[in-house]
Amino acid sequence: MSARTREVKKEQEIPCGYDKQQFVTERIFATASDGTHVPISLVYRKDLVRNGQNPCLLVGYGAYGSSSEPYFSSNRLSLLERGFVYGIAHVRGGGEMGRHWYEQGKLLNKRNTFTDFIACAEHLIAEGYTSPEHLAIGGGSAGGLLIGAVVNMRPDLFKAAKASVPFVDLINTMLAASVPLTVIEWEEWGDPNEKTYFEYMMSYSPYDNVAAMEYPTMLITAGLNDARVQYWEPAKWAAKLRATKTDNNVLLLKTEMGAGHFGTSGRYDALREDAFETAFILDALGIDR
Repeated sequence: MSARTREVKKEQEIPCGYDKQQFVTERIFATASDGTHVPISLVYRKDLVRNGQNPCLLVGYGAYGSSSEPYFSSNRLSLLERGFVYGIAHVRGGGEMGRHWYEQGKLLNKRNTFTDFIACAEHLIAEGYTSPEHLAIGGGSAGGLLIGAVVNMRPDLFKAAKASVPFVDLINTMLAASVPLTVIEWEEWGDPNEKTYFEYMMSYSPYDNVAAMEYPTMLITAGLNDARVQYWEPAKWAAKLRATKTDNNVLLLKTEMGAGHFGTSGRYDALREDAFETAFILDALGIDR
């Protein structure tokens, strides 16, 4: 500690080969509509040219004060080696910038989470990292609510969207006090039995704001045994989208019949699930290599 030096004790080995010198990470900031600077963590190949033609996957969560830490994952290499920009939008509602950051993205401030994410996407496009035709987005659970909200607000900004076990039927679930977790969740979203919270939650609830317009290509997943987001929420949302949207873009609903909130169990089943979602993104963005 006194010398402030490091010594590597163990490094994860990648059997298929991986040269970390080929990639670069950076932290940039987007400016939200109210002037707040929103961090974005990025990783991509060093030879990236910022010409707006790069495929990009931007993910977000922004709830419960949980921080979306940037960390190494071998599962991302398949995308990175194909020239993807991988980004994490550290939107308000998470805990990355302290307690204030969390409180500015919950209850009657929740819409900041969604407008922050949109600002991050717009910034990546403006800076030439990608373009709407090459931009995919993803999130799960409360991050799925984020995805559902932003595709209602700015469907033109994204080519593809992946929502895993998304919490999208906000009003109906939060009004059902007998559903597990509902009452304690009022501290995060608000109690819709109160008029002020009801109207505010209704303004962004993904299921309740589906409109007759064009949506991105979408993959929605659910787990039959999910106790946190019951399977009927993504099913209802997918059905309403199919009945209402005006485009012919693919909309897939994939329900795992033996899975819970965190997906299938078992090392290889989890990898197959990840591979399926990666294949969806590649197909949606027209990448066939």
